[in-house]
Amino acid sequence: MDKKHSIIAILGMPGAGKSTLVKYLTDTYGFEAIYFGGLVLAEVKRRGLEINQTNEKAVREELRTQNGMAAMAALSIPRIKQALTENKKVLIDGLYSMEELELLQSNFPEKMLTIAIHAARHKREERMAKRPERPLTAEELRNRDLVEIKNINKAPPIVIADYHYVNDGTEQELINWADQLFTPSQL
Repeated sequence: MDKKHSIIAILGMPGAGKSTLVKYLTDTYGFEAIYFGGLVLAEVKRRGLEINQTNEKAVREELRTQNGMAAMAALSIPRIKQALTENKKVLIDGLYSMEELELLQSNFPEKMLTIAIHAARHKREERMAKRPERPLTAEELRNRDLVEIKNINKAPPIVIADYHYVNDGTEQELINWADQLFTPSQL
């Protein structure tokens, strides 16, 4: 990783380990974490709706209908700019579409770095079933995968990421890999 990158987007399908990596990097290296999915959750709550897959999907799709496929990135740009003016490095958790990536790259040229976290479907199913908040069954996960790939254009940014890690092992293995990538001299 190069020192010039002040915005790092963590990409991957649900259950791959994005949030685990973001939490570790935030806690260990002091990144400012910006969770794109948090915009959807906040809007679901603001509307007084129950937090569940159906309501999240409806709100996510409505936000994209109103603001385009780059909605979450567009809505997050002011927060990203604020963090950068405070000399913070930014971690984006959950960049979803190619349009979001393109918008961020056009607003922050030369500052973006992308990391794709991958995991076998059976591993992701195990993780999502055990997740304390908003767990998913195997069928719900498969449905969400298809929606994100077909309707949200999520696969292209994952495919062209700057770095890739297959997270089929332990959390400690993921952390060890991150420490090799994010050495203090590079931050």
